[in-house]
Amino acid sequence: MANLAHLLDQHRGTPEKILYRQYINDAWHDVTVREVMGLAARWQQAFRAQGYEPGDRIALCLRNGVNWVAIDQAALGLGLVVVPLYADDNPENLAWCLNDSGARLLVLEHNRLLAPLAQAMPTLPAIVCLQESAPAPAISVSRWLPASNTPFEVAELDENALATIVYTSGTTGRPKGVMLSHRNILSNVAASLEVVSLHRGDLLISVLPLSHMFERTCGYYVPLRAGVPVAYARSVNQLAEDLAFLRPTVMIAVPRIFQRFLARIEQALTASPVKRGLFRLTVALGWRHFQGHTGIVGRTLLRLLQPLVARPVLNRLGGSMRLAVVGGAPLELRVARAFIGLGLEMIQGYGLTEASPVVAGNRQGDNDPASVGAPLPGMAVRLDEAGSLLVRGASVMQGYWNNPQATAEVLSGDGWLNTGDLVELHSGKITIKGRAKDVLILSNGEKVSPQDVEMAILDDPLFEQAMLVGEGRAYLTLLAVSPESDEKVLLHHANARLKTFPRWVRVRRVIAAREPWTLEDGLLTPTLKIRRAEVGRKFEEQIEKAYRNGIRTA
Repeated sequence: MANLAHLLDQHRGTPEKILYRQYINDAWHDVTVREVMGLAARWQQAFRAQGYEPGDRIALCLRNGVNWVAIDQAALGLGLVVVPLYADDNPENLAWCLNDSGARLLVLEHNRLLAPLAQAMPTLPAIVCLQESAPAPAISVSRWLPASNTPFEVAELDENALATIVYTSGTTGRPKGVMLSHRNILSNVAASLEVVSLHRGDLLISVLPLSHMFERTCGYYVPLRAGVPVAYARSVNQLAEDLAFLRPTVMIAVPRIFQRFLARIEQALTASPVKRGLFRLTVALGWRHFQGHTGIVGRTLLRLLQPLVARPVLNRLGGSMRLAVVGGAPLELRVARAFIGLGLEMIQGYGLTEASPVVAGNRQGDNDPASVGAPLPGMAVRLDEAGSLLVRGASVMQGYWNNPQATAEVLSGDGWLNTGDLVELHSGKITIKGRAKDVLILSNGEKVSPQDVEMAILDDPLFEQAMLVGEGRAYLTLLAVSPESDEKVLLHHANARLKTFPRWVRVRRVIAAREPWTLEDGLLTPTLKIRRAEVGRKFEEQIEKAYRNGIRTA
């Protein structure tokens, strides 16, 4: 028997223990076990009053915070199935997920989505809005929740009972609903805690949306299991201020967070060649020390440089951070080298929603930043004939909701999940080499199927050929063959074709060419498909220049 709500219930005996820190009404507030459990119990009472039964789907479209946790724990405790949605997704995508999952209830952060959702779907589920004065058909949370509560309940469920349906953009077509059981996620939590140690006195800062399975497992369920408090950052734009005030010791993040941070450091050093030189020397010595190659002179010099160079830089992360766990997208070795060289322990992991999500991770004390580490305990791995990574273990999904064909394409009858990632295995560690299917993963972890986007853009006659780039980058750039050379015009036309895609699927730069890509110049296959690697190499200099020059939006 298993239930994810035991993660909260285990703290029942320490009601004044602080579990969360959140910015409410212009100030930071600590939230105790008693407060979270009391709020969750009120939600459970409301669920019962509405007649919701085990297996019913409850959709959450909320910002990170205590409400997200309390509603999730309340629903799971009663055997309801949670459907997390991105709070900033477009209405069409939200409507698809709501319709496909058959959600009976949608909990919204703000009422601004009500009108767009009503236009996007003919029949709305019941809607509760955290914002007061919610217009019909929504009801405000203060009217929906009872004033008092009965005790928080944790039903004993079969371990394979469905806990959540998590929609992932996948590689093609509409989002697919990944079905994860209580056992799937709890097994991943237990295995993750064997890889990364959380200590008494730690404070974890939550930055990624809880609708992302990486954050939900590693930034919510794992610390709740370990009894480590979590602070919710207000936003990425306010992250520097939050880090300075909160002084967290652990951070779960996608590489983009640290890419941005490093870019700001490097920008600040451009005015002083001396400071830039000292920074580079400190990183180089720290990296050699991490690799075990530092001699007596190097170690002495590093000890002198750390308080002078490294400490002021790491103070921008709050000054207390001891561990950064990075996943969701490829980590550039340049970024890992910089922060490890400065003295921050940075651990890269690997996973996918379909595995709850962590598959592998580097260990503290056995860290190879060029790899994603060894498989988690209990996770079996092997390669198929094409070199794709196959994984099997207790955390592998049950399948895709309402989509047996898609399930059969990636999940074998004996439980092997085809990740679609091309890898190499060396000394027990996994190194990602590419993807069997062309999927771009942005530095914030979002996945984009380039073919889908390109086909939509090519519906506009202004574009003759198109290819999307952006692997590991912060945003998408379009390579296009077009008679039009004005980038702003091309941006406007391209993005006009992408309105039905998720919000992160937008082109921010266009590199235009007039000469078409042909079979003769080696840029097309005999079947006239684009040779993506060759086109990328042809425009490599322009691509690098486009990203150096920053974002331009239409």
